[in-house]
Amino acid sequence: MHAASIVVVGTGYVGLTTGACLACLGHRVTCVDVDAAKVARLAAGRVDIMEPGLAGLVARGLTGGTLSFTVEARAAVESADAVFLCVPTPMGAGGAADLRAVESAVATMANSLPSDSVLVTKSTVPVGTARRIGDLLGRDDVAVVSNPEFLREGTAVADFLGPQRIVVGSDTPGAAERVAALYRLLEAPVVVTDAASAELVKYAANCFLATKLSYVNSIAELCERLGADIDAVTRGMGYDSRIGRSFLSPGPGWGGSCLPKDTSALLRIADAVGFDFRLLSAAVEDNLAQRDRVVAKVANAVGGELAGARIGLLGLAFKAGTDDLRDSPALSVASVLSAHGARLCAYDPAVTGPLPGMAVTDDPYRVARGADALVVLTEWPEFTQLDWTYVADLMRGTAVVDTRNLLSPASLRDAGLRWTGLGRSTNRIDATSVS
Repeated sequence: MHAASIVVVGTGYVGLTTGACLACLGHRVTCVDVDAAKVARLAAGRVDIMEPGLAGLVARGLTGGTLSFTVEARAAVESADAVFLCVPTPMGAGGAADLRAVESAVATMANSLPSDSVLVTKSTVPVGTARRIGDLLGRDDVAVVSNPEFLREGTAVADFLGPQRIVVGSDTPGAAERVAALYRLLEAPVVVTDAASAELVKYAANCFLATKLSYVNSIAELCERLGADIDAVTRGMGYDSRIGRSFLSPGPGWGGSCLPKDTSALLRIADAVGFDFRLLSAAVEDNLAQRDRVVAKVANAVGGELAGARIGLLGLAFKAGTDDLRDSPALSVASVLSAHGARLCAYDPAVTGPLPGMAVTDDPYRVARGADALVVLTEWPEFTQLDWTYVADLMRGTAVVDTRNLLSPASLRDAGLRWTGLGRSTNRIDATSVS
């Protein structure tokens, strides 16, 4: 395909990024959503999603006439070369992916899709969904292709336009190649395979990353017990090309919109075929244990008793650069602290309240006022720029539990504060490399 007529169903995080970026590549893109008010906002160039570069791409597409928005799915797809399904697939009952939005979209469009068009699943769906969609369509003249997304919140536009790989899979000869051609302007390895393999790639990748994060959190715990330093350990590991440096930072646990639901879904997929995926189960269990480890550190920092303690929380989003609270480990830690009777006040530069179990403020220094301890839960760079001497004056206690190893222990010590990280010792020199 050269410049193609494309319809993107769903204008959430994945759908809007996909639509705006495909329009940027020269295709004619229509984005469809059932939310009329949202469609009106997008058609006026108002983007609610916090994502660098996305609003600019939407404005460019609208101005150039390559991007439009509508609620009329059937009319939109009647002249489409390819239709991308980018609808939510949240965790459903028992942990399996909920495909009702996918099935509803397919049912709505089934009779309107033109002959020889391609229906592409961009949403993360269980293995076998392409075949299931084919059965729902009941049409031999429309091919179904799996084209999983690998977008990270905060860098989604850059990830789409500069991908590490493009994966497309179909059981219809030639269909995957047609979808791969839509990305012809991007320089990236292209993996063309069958539909089931393409669907499994996304789960396999995300679940590997979740396992890697659980592993490094366990190594950080081991460092504390052995007197080693996690920063030095991960630096030494990261130079090994078989391991790499990414996803080697300990934290309060992994969360967000993808890893929790994808690990749960893959465990259900494995169970359905009689495979006991013990490694992945252990990674999920360890992630829950990490939350309890963090809570124990906070309790220790305030003398062992959380009931009545005033705890200031720095960060609520599941990671810096986004306002996404879905399955945020920060909220998970906060809920346990609150359940133990702690009084919580929180600040996040991208999040406004109210939130249950805590007061949310728009001033990081207000979080420190009268606090027995501060807990850094999200790695926002601005926290490193706080006036920590002033913070120390505001606090009632002196403890700072840094679950992201973000802050400078020396700077906090100079301010009269007690810094506690994950797998780190303030008595050890910083790990350095010589090359």
